[in-house]
Amino acid sequence: MPARGLGSRGDGGDLVTDLSERETDVLRLIALGHTNAEIAEKLFISVRTVETHRAHIQQKLGVSSRAELVRCALSRGLVQT
Repeated sequence: MPARGLGSRGDGGDLVTDLSERETDVLRLIALGHTNAEIAEKLFISVRTVETHRAHIQQKLGVSSRAELVRCALSRGLVQT
């Protein structure tokens, strides 16, 4: 059985593709090291909305920390290293 998290699921699909465009934007900015306040400013949304998007992303990807989100974004090529 594949490991849970990092965008894996048993049917071979990629959970990153299940993210909305806005969630993908937030994930990319998290991976680039931006704070919630910086993300909110860049996307013209509230900090609370950023936190909500982050929580939904973590739930969809089956991860529990910001570090795991960064690792997932990097492994899926959402940011250039």
